[in-house]
Amino acid sequence: MTDAPTAAAPRAADHEAGAHWGEERLLSAATLALFVWLAVSLWRLPAFDHATVTQWLRSPLAAVPMLLLIVITFKHLKLGLIVVVEDYVHEAGSKLVWLALIKFASVFAAALALFCVLKIALGGSAG
Repeated sequence: MTDAPTAAAPRAADHEAGAHWGEERLLSAATLALFVWLAVSLWRLPAFDHATVTQWLRSPLAAVPMLLLIVITFKHLKLGLIVVVEDYVHEAGSKLVWLALIKFASVFAAALALFCVLKIALGGSAG
């Protein structure tokens, strides 16, 4: 008998790739559902002026899904861009720089968006 892996025993990398693929699909579905919620919610507003949208966003039933939309969208964006870099950037140094830039920029942008929504939802203005 040999110690070579068999078809019945998938490698750890295969399992990780499958989990990553599944996570991206789950995030895609959640993002789609939340964007549909956002479109319907905005469509139901009587006006699109600052006061109306701010008042709407102060409701927990608007602020919580909006926060979820921000987190899920930026996580999905980050994962997608990482896959692109891993597939098409072959120089190790460049790949490291791009991956770090993507991770830091996505976290910064998500934090900024979350801060703005929380500030409005808790009674401040976004400006």
